[in-house]
Amino acid sequence: MNCCLPLFLSSFRLVFLKICFVLVLCPIAFFSTRLSAAETNDLVDVNTASRVSAIDDKYKLNIGDQLSFQIIEDEEDPKTLTVTDSGDLQIPYIGRFPAAGKTCKELAAGLKQELEKNYYYHATVIVAVDAKPRSRGKIYIVGAVRTPGSLEIESDETLTVSRAILRAGSFTEFADEKSVRITRSPASGSKEEGKKIFTVNVAQIFEKGKTENDLVLQPGDLVFVPERMIRF
Repeated sequence: MNCCLPLFLSSFRLVFLKICFVLVLCPIAFFSTRLSAAETNDLVDVNTASRVSAIDDKYKLNIGDQLSFQIIEDEEDPKTLTVTDSGDLQIPYIGRFPAAGKTCKELAAGLKQELEKNYYYHATVIVAVDAKPRSRGKIYIVGAVRTPGSLEIESDETLTVSRAILRAGSFTEFADEKSVRITRSPASGSKEEGKKIFTVNVAQIFEKGKTENDLVLQPGDLVFVPERMIRF
């Protein structure tokens, strides 16, 4: 019996030391894990905030633009969307939503507001342009020009009334160069009602260099060059 006592005490000390070791290390591991998770969440929040702040607020979207669309809270890969001929996007949950004429930042803010009405408590929307089409759309020029018809607006082009007339072969002999009319329909989703009509004196632009009066055309504009009432 006496010979077994030292062996028992030795085993007891070993077990006691193991228990103390576990009691000391477990809380350290627990709080270390909690800290690591908190740091990870902070990194995710910072990354999301940087992506939101980086959304473009300069370029205005056009028909044919290809966009990447993502709702961070869904934890899914971005979806590819295209601005349709009507200037809309087909958005999950919402359906058709006007996009043409807005920047990515304006679009993301509008989508966030719409999604949080019925579908999300909080929605972080990321929108970016993946690809731009070769053409932003067409304008139509009719009347007293040598080659009436439609003209493409290149994606990186600023097409003005005078440039459109030159591309259409210039004026015919009896064109009224002082009264060129441009009819513009409101963009899809715009709060504006009715068409706008502008009158441009192109003769002053060509003859006197008054380029400040040279209206910048938008896709869908109709340019009409009338003929003079008196021909001489």
